[in-house]
Amino acid sequence: MTTTPRALNRSTLARQLLLDRAPIGVGDAVRRVVALQAQQPGSPYVALWNRVTDFDPERLDEALAGFELVRSTLMRLTLHVVHAEDYRAFREGMEPTLRGSRLHDPRYKAAGFTAADADALLPRLLEYAGEARTGALMRECLEEARGGPVEAVVWRMIRQYAPLWHAPSGPPWSFGTAQSFVTASTLPVLADPDAAAAGLAVLLRRYLEGFGPASVPDMAQFTTAPRGRVREAVRLLEGDLVQLEGPGGTVLYDVPGAPLPDGETPAPPRLMAMWDSVLLAYADRGRMIPPGYRKHVIRVNGDTLPTLLVDGYVAGVWRPVEGGIEASAFHPLSARVWEEIAGEAEALDAFLAARDPRVYGRYDHWWVKGLPTVETRLFASR
Repeated sequence: MTTTPRALNRSTLARQLLLDRAPIGVGDAVRRVVALQAQQPGSPYVALWNRVTDFDPERLDEALAGFELVRSTLMRLTLHVVHAEDYRAFREGMEPTLRGSRLHDPRYKAAGFTAADADALLPRLLEYAGEARTGALMRECLEEARGGPVEAVVWRMIRQYAPLWHAPSGPPWSFGTAQSFVTASTLPVLADPDAAAAGLAVLLRRYLEGFGPASVPDMAQFTTAPRGRVREAVRLLEGDLVQLEGPGGTVLYDVPGAPLPDGETPAPPRLMAMWDSVLLAYADRGRMIPPGYRKHVIRVNGDTLPTLLVDGYVAGVWRPVEGGIEASAFHPLSARVWEEIAGEAEALDAFLAARDPRVYGRYDHWWVKGLPTVETRLFASR
């Protein structure tokens, strides 16, 4: 079976609940989309607002407070919100990448620490975090266990490696600038190649459910796992996967029976969150971002701006401003599309008003630096 670029775009939109908002709970929604990138505290809320019918942010507050959904360092070495039932397998699958990048970081080693030191210190740290502890208290515990000062970079590397969940510390969102941590309720097996291989296979199957069809490079991009590990995990899954031929003869993998909409399936406009996973989940970013726009929405430091999706593809950016939502297009849009964007913008503005109307205000400097917009409209608050 062969597929086209537009059909791949539509399969992503369908599986990511972006063709139609779904009338489901937040836990089921997060499992459907696999994971929500969450280093910006408001982004998981905006991401679910785009995907869930009549999304109530208090339901996400409750799911995070009760650890039905958990925030931890996982794929791409950054914070994600995932379902607690997925956490252990995902964390085991990410173990070699997290261990190598955190415990063998040159800055960590320069401070006099080794991977063996972390292994020795973790049991005490995890016992101490049996209940939520602030970052300051966790660092003090680490220093007591070490018997001396611990540099900030060491604490950062260890907390990103350790199987810790972030405990809510907001408002206006569940997580604020102050950090608090608690030990994962079901601990993953660390530094075990068999557990890591099995975990990665689970993670990649879930990835295909939420983002497929996809290639080995796509899977490696989503996870930051080396392609050799990805190929081995695909080999373990091979009897459970189907193969398709993508553009240019690329081998794509998928789970049987997953949605594969026609490339001409209508796709409504969406105002996507910063760092939304659909923009970052593929080696082939062209699935969602026209090549000429990539550098404008994924900045040199990795900041991924809040984007307009039009006909399934990035067509511009948006930001909350004083008095409403400002939307800027990179190419001319029809009056009908602007009318549809207006409806989305007005609803999003009302959604943000109760929490943080300027949710992405700290990133305004990217607009000051300049963006190649051809038209900008302000959708004023009502």
